[in-house]
Amino acid sequence: MTATSTPPAAPSAVPAATRAGVRRLIPARNPWRHPWFLEGFTWLYLIWSLVPIGIAVLFSFNNGKSQSAWQGFSTRWYYGDPVNSVLHNPQLHAAVLQTLRLSVYTTIIAVPLGVAFALGINRWRGITSSTFNFVMILSFVIPELIFGVAMFFVFTALFTTVHLGTLAEILGLVTWNVSWPAIIVQARLVTLGRQYEEAAADLGANQFQAMRRVMLPLLGPAIFASAVLVFSGVIDDFVIVDLLSSNSGNTPMSVIIYSTQHGGNGGPALNALGTIMLVMSFVIAIIGFIGYRWMTRGERGSSSMSALTTIAGAEG
Repeated sequence: MTATSTPPAAPSAVPAATRAGVRRLIPARNPWRHPWFLEGFTWLYLIWSLVPIGIAVLFSFNNGKSQSAWQGFSTRWYYGDPVNSVLHNPQLHAAVLQTLRLSVYTTIIAVPLGVAFALGINRWRGITSSTFNFVMILSFVIPELIFGVAMFFVFTALFTTVHLGTLAEILGLVTWNVSWPAIIVQARLVTLGRQYEEAAADLGANQFQAMRRVMLPLLGPAIFASAVLVFSGVIDDFVIVDLLSSNSGNTPMSVIIYSTQHGGNGGPALNALGTIMLVMSFVIAIIGFIGYRWMTRGERGSSSMSALTTIAGAEG
C-alpha cells in the first residue's frame, strides 16, 4: 500500500499582532526632532539677553568717555586713568574690596552654620525638626525686600548696638544665605543614609571620629557647592546690602552701579566695575563646577549635568 504524499501547506498569513509589533519597531517620525520655532526662540532669547551685556563689557574698554561711540580700545577705566579708573577712584575701589569682604565673611560664617543646621535637622526626629526644616525652606519664598526691611528695623529699633554698615550687612547676608548650605547638605545626608556612620561605629570609631573622618569627607562636595553658591550670591546681592549700608565706605559694587547709573552719572568706569563683577561671578561658577566634578569624580558617570542635579538634591 503506497502512502499518498500530501502537498505542502501554503504559508499562513502573518498574524495581526505580529504585524503590529513590526510596525512598532519601525521608528515613527519625531515631530520634535527639529523644533524650529523653539530653537529660533531660544536663539532670540540669548541674543536679547546677552548682546546688551556684551556691549556694556565692550564699552568698558572704550578709550573715550562715550557709551555710544567707539573711540578705540583702552584699559584706562580699569587702571590707566589716574582719577576715574576703578583702581584709582576711591569709591569704586572701595566697592570692589567691600564686595569681596562681604562674600568671604558671609561664606565663612554661613556655611558652617548651615552644615550644623543640616546635621541637627537630619539627626533630630520629631515634629520640632520638621518645623525647623519647613522654616529653612520657607526662607526661599520670602521676598528679599521684605527680609531686608525687617533686618533694617532689627538693627535700627531692636539691636541698636549693631550699627548700619559692614557688621549689619554681614549679619543680614548670613541670615539670608544660611538656608543654602542647610538644604544642600541635608539633601546629601539623605542620599548617603546612615550606613557609613554605622560602619564606622562598628569599627570602633566614636561619634566625633565618625563625623570627622567619615561624614565630613563624604559631605565635602555638598559643602563646597554651598560655599560657591553663597559666595556668588553675595557678589550680586543688592537689596539687603543697600538697606544695611551706611556710607560709601561699606557700599558694595551692586549698590554703586545702581545708584550711579540711576543718577545719570554712569560712564565707562561704571561699565568696568560691572565687568569686574561679572568676571568674578563667572570665575566662581567655573571654579565651583570644576571643583565639584573633581570631588565627585568617583561617584558619577560621564554626564556633565549630573553635578547640577546633585546640587539641586535630585541625585545622590
